Amino acid sequence: MSDETTRFPLLERYYQQFLNEEDSASYIQSVASSYGLGTLERLARYGGRTSRRAATLALGFMGDARFNDTLGCALQDSDRAVRLLADHGIRELWMRDGTGQQQTMLRKLVRLNARHRFGDALELADELIALNPEISEAFNQRAITKYGLEQYSEAIEDCREALYLNRFHFTAALGIANCYLQMDDAFIALEFFRTALSINPDLESVRGQISHLERSLEG
Repeated sequence: MSDETTRFPLLERYYQQFLNEEDSASYIQSVASSYGLGTLERLARYGGRTSRRAATLALGFMGDARFNDTLGCALQDSDRAVRLLADHGIRELWMRDGTGQQQTMLRKLVRLNARHRFGDALELADELIALNPEISEAFNQRAITKYGLEQYSEAIEDCREALYLNRFHFTAALGIANCYLQMDDAFIALEFFRTALSINPDLESVRGQISHLERSLEG
């Protein structure tokens, strides 16, 4: 039996300790001392149920944008706990794209949008995208800015770019849907709500929205 195989139960013990103590720093330190990110990625994809949970949680804490596809696939795992951990973790990964400076800019952009400071947010988003046009979350955040400015067509363009760069970006799909709702196009909005749900099946509020729109369109 390989050393790697014998370490798998150790990860599950770290995970159980995390559940008991809710000490994320200790969990990260313990996992990092025993596992590489490549091993965690394999466990997240192919491990048993508890190992997938533990590895998905760890990648959400420790990974970066390189592991987007792994957590994106985990959004459709057969185990609901894995799916929920992937939902939280992948959002964190989206904030860890680009250089350290670009990540700092991205987090500032999120704060500006949260405070509805859309003028400042738009200026920063344009600067960040000019520096690195490969960061999907930068386009998503600029879309949020433009939505706040009621520039719905432009917001849709940015959401589409975010989805082009990152096929798992379900919040960008939701952004498109919400923009089309504001533009009174329920048919296309329904299409993109369905797209978001196909990426992340645990978006229960979206499932309800889809049912509502389907009934409205049928009526």
